[in-house]
Amino acid sequence: MAQSNRTRWFILALLFFARIGLGFQFQTLGSVAGQLTEQLGLNYTEIGSLIGLFMVPGMILALPAGFAGRFMSDRFIVGLGLIALAAGGGLAAVADSFNLLAAGRLICGIGFVLSTIFLTKIVADWFSGKELATAMSVLVMSWPFGIAMGQIGHGWLAVNFDWRWAFVTASLYCLAGALLVMFFCREAPESAKANGGFQFTLNRNEVLLTVIASAVWSFFNAGYVVYLSFAPIALVAGGYETVSALGVVSIASWIMIFSGIVCGQIADRSGRHDTVLYVCMTAAILAVMMLFVRPLSVPSSLLFGLMGMAPAGVIMALTASAMRPKNRALGMGVFFSCYFLIQAPAPAIAGWLYDLTADAFWPILFAMALFFVTAVANLAFRFAQKRLPL
Repeated sequence: MAQSNRTRWFILALLFFARIGLGFQFQTLGSVAGQLTEQLGLNYTEIGSLIGLFMVPGMILALPAGFAGRFMSDRFIVGLGLIALAAGGGLAAVADSFNLLAAGRLICGIGFVLSTIFLTKIVADWFSGKELATAMSVLVMSWPFGIAMGQIGHGWLAVNFDWRWAFVTASLYCLAGALLVMFFCREAPESAKANGGFQFTLNRNEVLLTVIASAVWSFFNAGYVVYLSFAPIALVAGGYETVSALGVVSIASWIMIFSGIVCGQIADRSGRHDTVLYVCMTAAILAVMMLFVRPLSVPSSLLFGLMGMAPAGVIMALTASAMRPKNRALGMGVFFSCYFLIQAPAPAIAGWLYDLTADAFWPILFAMALFFVTAVANLAFRFAQKRLPL
């Protein structure tokens, strides 16, 4: 028993390290946006579109990827996804136009959807019924950890060397993660795979609950991505230098790595998952409002990281309540299909608002609205859960 417990925490640590690469690769575009507008002549609608393209393949591939879990091992699919992330970043590093950057981001997006679905499934298999919100909090905090690394590292590379090095560095990290997962990851002894080949085995209630749970996660992440992409622009407009603005915004990402884990433990021990979520979404909206008062910019980032983004694991734990264990691979495919469909347009919409108004207030207001809708979607999930037994 003790050996099994040590194994599952080792697996979680390994997956945490590998999943950092997803956020590290994603953040490349946002951190070098200034250089891309200057050197390649891109506008912010195009920048927002490139950020969103990272999510686009998931609209098409998430469900087929869920089926793929019936024929291949989870760790192989995760490794394949990380290799695609490395390849896409490599193409972006040599790009000299919007089209090549778009191609690189789409390849990264393929890797992102493959690895995301099965990283989540592996953790759900190992921790189902035992500290699941805590384990999910640890896993999802790898995303802001990678983003925070990128906000500092990619920005520094772009300013002091060349923006292309940001993509090269992220690609090498993803490649290292792929090798580690393929060689050292194990699947849970009790993990279940559904039979039936390409047969769709989710029942109607599972589909509805999974779609609603996905909406909670989608709106939450869309708000976070918009914040990451446009909060630095708002700070620069308020008088910050670019690197300083990125540093201030990165404070939130560093703090949420720890606050998210604590939040998961609080939710697991108290059983008040919904209360925790609603309090945190209120804090997120308040923190974003504070962003435009320059003396409050650092406290804003602190509050955003400490509370606003803390319930990520609590939200991801909804997946265990939305589907039966044997349907997790396919269910995660449905979950992330909806997730990508909702999140992918968000950065482009925010970029369009900025181009239209030349004012960072409007993209940030859009982020606030997304956090409010997150709370509403969670309320809808609990309402449906009481009426739709699995």
